Amino acid sequence: MATIPCFHVDAFADRAFTGNPAVVCLLDKARPAKWMQSVAAEMNLSETAFLVPQKTGFGLRWFTPKVEVALCGHATLASAHVLWSEGLVAKKLELRFRTKSGVLTACNRDGRIELDFPARMPTKARANKTLEKALGAKAKNIVAVADDLLVELASEAAVRNLKPDLAALAKVKVRGVIVTARGSKKHDFISRFFGPAVGVDEDPVTGSAHCALAPYWAAKLDRDVMHGYQASERGGEVEVELVDDRVLFRGTAVTITRGQLL
Repeated sequence: MATIPCFHVDAFADRAFTGNPAVVCLLDKARPAKWMQSVAAEMNLSETAFLVPQKTGFGLRWFTPKVEVALCGHATLASAHVLWSEGLVAKKLELRFRTKSGVLTACNRDGRIELDFPARMPTKARANKTLEKALGAKAKNIVAVADDLLVELASEAAVRNLKPDLAALAKVKVRGVIVTARGSKKHDFISRFFGPAVGVDEDPVTGSAHCALAPYWAAKLDRDVMHGYQASERGGEVEVELVDDRVLFRGTAVTITRGQLL
């Protein structure tokens, strides 16, 4: 019986059961989107990644339990981790992933995985009382970033203590809502990510959100290299660097299980 290798990986984590879990499936050929969506629904994690070998690099697609997404950081980090840790690609080689967001690269940088992603630049957004009511907090600023909204709150405590109405938040016409505030001491900024509209009530650590957080806070803090913390229940540290219209972010990952999809 032909089987498909799959790996459960905690990304943006240096130990098991922290960071953001993803499943990485190693395909030998492209599969229909409907089938991949069914697998992602079965796995029931925020993202399931599907890798297909190509002449130069890999094709990469990501699915939540409900929809396919155009960009995902933690499942890309998990994919790079699997390819290197399983000995499928030499660690000295740069990885190239062809995705719906263009070519993304990963390299091994001093024992950490460095991802090169497109920056998601903020644009003006109208005041949104429906959004504020769903969040249960007054916004200091709201901007649009690709298919998400980014909401700045007045303090780190306001972000940490947030208890949004997820049913109401799911009705806001966006992929997800990034909530953020300036950090204190160790972290330059803090954030959380809510995506109930795509089947992810709260994502533990969100790489794609940091593609928006990096340019947003770089402009406010006047620096290009920053340390962020995503204050979910599992929590996760993300170092970001803004380089022109790209965001480099760095992290590590841990394989939890290896299995075969029948």
